[in-house]
Amino acid sequence: MVRGGFGRLWSAAVLSSFGDALRTAALPLLAVSLTDAPLLIASVTACSYLPWLLFGLLGGAVADRVDQRRAMWTVDVVRGLLLAAFAVAVGLGHASIGLLIALAFTLTTLQTLFDNAATALLPAVVAGDDLGRANARLMTGQQLAGGLLGAPAMPLLAAAGAAVPFAADAATFLLAAALVASLRVTAPDRPPRAAGSTLRREIAEGLRTLGRDRALRALCTATALCNIGMGGLIATLVVLVTDGLHAGSAGYAAAGTAYAAGGLAGGVCNGRAVARIGRPRVVLLAGAVQITALLVMGLVPTLAALVAAMAVFGFMGMLWNVNTTTLMQRRTPTAALGRVSSAFRTLAVAGAPLGALLGGAAADIGGPHTVPLLVAVFFLLAVTALIPLRRPDVSAVAPGDAPTTTHVAR
Repeated sequence: MVRGGFGRLWSAAVLSSFGDALRTAALPLLAVSLTDAPLLIASVTACSYLPWLLFGLLGGAVADRVDQRRAMWTVDVVRGLLLAAFAVAVGLGHASIGLLIALAFTLTTLQTLFDNAATALLPAVVAGDDLGRANARLMTGQQLAGGLLGAPAMPLLAAAGAAVPFAADAATFLLAAALVASLRVTAPDRPPRAAGSTLRREIAEGLRTLGRDRALRALCTATALCNIGMGGLIATLVVLVTDGLHAGSAGYAAAGTAYAAGGLAGGVCNGRAVARIGRPRVVLLAGAVQITALLVMGLVPTLAALVAAMAVFGFMGMLWNVNTTTLMQRRTPTAALGRVSSAFRTLAVAGAPLGALLGGAAADIGGPHTVPLLVAVFFLLAVTALIPLRRPDVSAVAPGDAPTTTHVAR
């Protein structure tokens, strides 16, 4: 691993996660202060997801065409300037619900290019054997910054003024842009595009790459199923804690903290787990243990059991996320990595709202304790979909594909 390059990329990702946590917490609070219409307030959150459904695949195709490092820092500069202007508008009292909706939509639209470019760039920053460790460090740092530092910091910053969290987020984007721009990475070799190639054809080619490879299909199917389940769990967890267990806001905070702490521990322990049993088996084990944790949440109606199960669920969730991402990156040919990663993210985003609706319906019909049991079914289906990965290891590339290449400036 090249420490200088990866260190800058890690710092940029952690800074951005911290700023994202500030903005994610501040936007709904600002929306509530501007309108009492629930539909308009919900629209702010909805517009944070909609661009992935509209532009996710397009963002992946563009990421495979352009210099990914340049795309990342350019997008972060634009996002930083947009947020700085928005912070000024809030400070001057010119914010409106329409402006919030437009901001949320624009930022996420830009994110579709940034995230896909970042996924495709990482194999050029670290050697192939270090890819799993790099993903673990990235996701652990993002969990720490976003889950345990950003959200608690937001009320402190908001106390200094409604515009301050947005100004802080703008600063994190601009600092992250400077860090990414300073990376010295040689672009990976790409085959020349065919004459007359269009973005639509390239998106279709990326989807065919995903569809032809059994392991990639399995990973993508499992990702979609898990995110349907996660959408249901996240949407109804507060109901489970407050209505099902009568534990109030303190209980809800304890469950969320346990999940975040479990995720951090999972990131630390990931390397040892992979070394002992292999990456594919870690994914299968993580899914199986998460099913057990969900059964505990649904069948043992105590706060202590829920908090313990959430910690285990977060621990295994980090193992799952790190290793499914790493397998996808190692299995996908370099030229299609942006498009394949965009398919994963688009399915993830599409599954979450569907799961939220299913979870809400299950809670209405059978009570809040039925939701974790329903989620367990989706996780069981996801683990079943991963049976093609049951071997201790899978080849880095599919037969006949060019390997994912690594180009690092030394």
